[in-house]
Parts: sequence; structure tokens; C-alpha cells
Amino acid sequence: MIRKLLPFAIGLMSFSYIFIIPSEPEGLKLVFKLIPMALIITYAYLLCPASRQPKHSLLLLGLIFSMCGDGLMKWFVAGLSAFLIGHLFYTASFIRRMRFSWPRAVTLIPIAIYAGYMSIQLVHALQGSGQSGLIVPVLLYVTVISAMAWTAILTGNGYAVIGSLLFLASDSLLSWNMFVADISHSDIWIMATYYAAQFFIANSLREPSTATTATPITSHFSAKF
Repeated sequence: MIRKLLPFAIGLMSFSYIFIIPSEPEGLKLVFKLIPMALIITYAYLLCPASRQPKHSLLLLGLIFSMCGDGLMKWFVAGLSAFLIGHLFYTASFIRRMRFSWPRAVTLIPIAIYAGYMSIQLVHALQGSGQSGLIVPVLLYVTVISAMAWTAILTGNGYAVIGSLLFLASDSLLSWNMFVADISHSDIWIMATYYAAQFFIANSLREPSTATTATPITSHFSAKF
């Protein structure tokens, strides 16, 4: 029963943080920022089977480190590091669920092209703004999140694919808005895609039979890919 209600609670609290909670006081804003992730972690835990395997634990750790990254983003490098570790855990979980096929494998090409384009733009922006010290950690992060997205695609799990691509979109919006150029309503776009990404990634823990009956859209997506 609790598991069935959690998606509604996650959506409600995400909406509240994005559209209702004021930016001040900062402490209150941070608490409401973390609540959706705490609910997503709880939801993911409840999706795990009784005999939890490393692929489940690794993804849970990825969610936990992402939540830590949320809390630490005031200190950019610390927050970036927490998210990077989270993506490494996601990648390790996805690797354990990979189902190789050439159509999935060749998606490395557009992901690499996109990562290269973003890297070039971010390097130019960081050099131009006198923040060259951030170039290495930012490029490392771009590499890791791109690898995470590719391994998610290799699983053939529709939830993992959608979640990873939404995460890539969210972080692209965030980095572009921070370093390259302002994006209108950036906070809304960044956080909406971020919470959706984490929710889909958490849902990738569903057992195949459950996922197939629950959401024909994602199972159709997986079957076509």
C-alpha cells in the first residue's frame, strides 16, 4: 500500500519544491529539495526483492549519493563529486544488468558526440570566465554521466534508459545555465527533469514481470530497442 502511494507523494513534493516553496529561508528550501529524493530512495528500497543482489544495492547507493549531492551543491565541487560517485554506482548497477545488442551499442556514437560538444562549450565558457580550475572536474563528470547513460541503454530497461537520458538533460541544462548562457525558467526545467530522472531510475529496479504489466509504454520501448 505504501509503495503504491509513494509515486503520488514524490510527485506532490517535487511539485511543491519547484513551484511553491520560497527561496528563503535557505534551510527550509534545502529540506524540501531533499524530501523528494528521500521518498524516491524509500520507493526504490521497497521495489527491491527480498533477496537483494549487488545490482540493487549499487543503485540504492547511487540514489543516496545523489541526495548527498543535492545537499552539497552550495559547494559546487563537493556536490559534483557526490553526484559523480552516484553515477559510478548507477553505472556499476547497469553493467550487471547489461543485455548486449548492436543497436544499443552504437548509441555510444551520438552520446560521445553530444558529450564532446558539451565539453568544448563548457571548456570555452570556463576559460572565458576565469574558472579554469573547474575544467578537469567538469570534464570528468561529463565523461562519467555519459558512460552511465550508455550503460543504462545497454540494459534494455526502458525505465533505466528514460531516467538516464533525463538525467543527462537535467545536468546539461544545469551546466549550460551556470557556465555558458542563462536559460529561461532554468530552475523549473532542471529540477523537473532531475526528479523525473531519479524516479525512472528507481523504477528500473522493478522485476521484469511487474514492469511489463504496470507500464506497457516502457516495455514497448524496451522491446523496440
